[in-house]
Amino acid sequence: MKRRIIALLLLAGSAGMATAQQKKLDKLSGNPVFPGWYADPEGVVFGKEYWIYPTYSAAYEKQVFFDAFSSPDLVTWTKHPRILDTAAVKWAKRAIWAPAIIQKNQHYYLFFGANDIQSNAEIGGIGVAVADHPAGPYKDYLGKPLVDRIINKAQPIDQYVFHDSDGKYYLIYGGWGHCNIAQLKDDFTGFIPFEDGTIFREITPEKYVEGPTMFKKDGKYYFMWSEGGWGGPDYCVAYAIADSPMGPFKRIGKILEQDPAIATGAGHHSVISIPDENRWYIVYHRRPLTEKAANSRETCIDRMEFDANGYIKPVKITKEGVTRAPIR
Repeated sequence: MKRRIIALLLLAGSAGMATAQQKKLDKLSGNPVFPGWYADPEGVVFGKEYWIYPTYSAAYEKQVFFDAFSSPDLVTWTKHPRILDTAAVKWAKRAIWAPAIIQKNQHYYLFFGANDIQSNAEIGGIGVAVADHPAGPYKDYLGKPLVDRIINKAQPIDQYVFHDSDGKYYLIYGGWGHCNIAQLKDDFTGFIPFEDGTIFREITPEKYVEGPTMFKKDGKYYFMWSEGGWGGPDYCVAYAIADSPMGPFKRIGKILEQDPAIATGAGHHSVISIPDENRWYIVYHRRPLTEKAANSRETCIDRMEFDANGYIKPVKITKEGVTRAPIR
């Protein structure tokens, strides 16, 4: 009888420890934050929810739709399947990539690359879709690409929309080692020329490859991009700081890269900030150590921090992810 009581106590203790451990785990997002092969994630906050809009990571001919994911706390995620597919965009046939989204006047505008054009003789480039809800369904906004040519040697992919504090909207984009910026019209149907009459201005920093993003902090413009080859282990993220969204941007250094003990190919990211709480997150994709295929990419999130001088500290990629954080 005594042995039985001791056994029951040990069992109860083990169960208690397991429950405590589970509660601890439940407070963390874990990485990846949701299952499936997804890349190029655009992280954003709408109201009291976090949203992530990634590329469906597969062969180009299978990249014909976008899924989205929402969460109230960074831990529990809901999948919103096929918020946009090529059935709603007649000119897009394949390789729809790297969604970027922005809210304006109760509408949600989803910018995307399509068709992976290699020359100005091909149909494709950067398009825009619109919906009345973050989860869509989205429909083609223009009926044609917003950017349909290779300008300043920049392939029209990997678009990001930056809303400056003065109210202006900019499209920042480019692959093939070149990056352009252009000021968008208020209705996102085209562009406003700069003072010198040009529409697209190249802002390519040293070692830039693709995947641009930008944010503003303490009056400074932080420009970030991906370096290396997207299909390899050395894919990474670097950044620069300037006094204008036009730069000039002098490369400071890498802040996100592989950890051979955790994952490889960490890159093509976005940034989520909660200004009132001084919380910053980097949302990115990486490749598990068990995978070698280029499209075996998963979406992860980790904390991003700054030093006393405003420089971004190197990000430690983790398996644990981030702690539960409802938006107040």
